[in-house]
Amino acid sequence: MAVKHTIDGIDSPASLQGALRSAQYLADEDLATAAYLALALQKPLLLEGAPGVGKTEASKAIAAALLRDLIRLQCFEGIDSASALYEWNYPRQMLAIRQAGEEVDVNIYGNAFLIERPLLQALNQGGQTVLLIDEIDRADHEFEAFLLEYLSDFQISIPEKGTIVARQRPIVILTSNRTRDLHEALRRRCVYHWIDFPSAEQEEQIVMARTSTVARNTAQAIVAAVHRLRQENLAKPPGIAETIEWAEAATVLNTLGTAWPEAFRQSIGVVLKDQDDIAFMQNRLEAVIG
Repeated sequence: MAVKHTIDGIDSPASLQGALRSAQYLADEDLATAAYLALALQKPLLLEGAPGVGKTEASKAIAAALLRDLIRLQCFEGIDSASALYEWNYPRQMLAIRQAGEEVDVNIYGNAFLIERPLLQALNQGGQTVLLIDEIDRADHEFEAFLLEYLSDFQISIPEKGTIVARQRPIVILTSNRTRDLHEALRRRCVYHWIDFPSAEQEEQIVMARTSTVARNTAQAIVAAVHRLRQENLAKPPGIAETIEWAEAATVLNTLGTAWPEAFRQSIGVVLKDQDDIAFMQNRLEAVIG
């Protein structure tokens, strides 16, 4: 008889898909399957896709569906292991030394002086957490190599304290906008899934699920306009979050007396966040709004 892998009450891709829907994230079958396999195989989940497709939101929803805390490490150019792991609170250590004087031996390397960063927090909290390593492609290859070791052993060495090992491994999700290629060794350690922009029908469902004031015909019009915008040569094409915000903003203006489609036009700064893009679309907005 086949053995079911149950993780935090999730025993199949379908049950995970339902739990994500309860967390107001509409995952398709492929994403739910990839995420479930990552949970069942105890492997990191690597989500790639263009900016704005919902990679970070998917990670937040998975944490919510599993009733786990989300610990987020936001990667950036120049990030190093120290800023991701821990640092000592030097001002507090110096103050403790001055207050203790010469007669008292004070341990300045106790937990009270240790500032935990996301990777150390995830080790200590383990099975209660989802560790999100967001936009790993923004970090350099050196940090990626360090991360490989961390994900292999789930332990770190602090010279003043010794080795800290996770009692239970956290669930790990990595996201990438694919601004550069990730090392093959990192990819091999992960279950991979590419997230694309949703279809118009799916995006309409997302808008209706995430808002309480937007009418369905407004959602349909906004989604159609956003899909046309994504076909344009824009510096920053709108993501799903911008679709939701544009629908909400246009609805607010409409309730104040601004008629359609003028409400769409006046709230364009909610969906286009670049002046060059707004200028580029200025004379073509009528066709996009429809």
